[in-house]
Amino acid sequence: MSLRDTRTGAVAQRAAKPKPLVQQAYEEIKERIISLYFLPGQYLNEAAICDALEIGRTPVHQALQRLELEGLVEILPRKGVIIQPDTQAEILKILESRLTVEPELVRFAARRAAAGEITAAEIAELHRLAAEPDADENPPDINAFTTNDRAFHCYVGDLSDNSVMAEFARVLHERSTRYWYLNLWQTLDVGRSRDQHMAIAAAIAAGQCGPAGQAMSDHIGDLQARLSRIQRVAY
Repeated sequence: MSLRDTRTGAVAQRAAKPKPLVQQAYEEIKERIISLYFLPGQYLNEAAICDALEIGRTPVHQALQRLELEGLVEILPRKGVIIQPDTQAEILKILESRLTVEPELVRFAARRAAAGEITAAEIAELHRLAAEPDADENPPDINAFTTNDRAFHCYVGDLSDNSVMAEFARVLHERSTRYWYLNLWQTLDVGRSRDQHMAIAAAIAAGQCGPAGQAMSDHIGDLQARLSRIQRVAY
């Protein structure tokens, strides 16, 4: 059995195991925050969260502590939890941070592709995720779009083989995803985003580090431009 087969088997075994309760609580609370089920500025009671998730107090508390580190909530001793709002200025800072991190991730992925370290199946999955959004749906399904957008960017992080930087990028991306629901849905252009994802995927598959990094920079820069347009309209 090859090393790749051994790793694949180990991954499959881990995937088959149920997630720890802390991880379940973390993912469910985070999803409700990102999709605005829990609104920015809303106060929550830990006991109510436990009841809603049907998960015990300790896992929920530990999950909230992790979300606090990611800037999504603030835990107020003896008072409860508040969902942290993100101002447009903060989102711009998040996008600036993404502009530093994510182009580097795609360059890593392209370098691995050029070295033959990414399989044909992985490249096929990258292309599938890039082309997944339905640009013909009117009005666009923002839930489907954001789910796929997150999956694509996370997969790029996986292909980079830099788990530390990929995790940092994931946290930043999820912070900015919430802003799609708050404001950026007004400028949602599924076809444009899909084309940008496909350009990133094509450059990675071709092992072109420079074009891959530029394609990601263009993609995030487009988000910055959309946010700036919203700011101008608001003022």
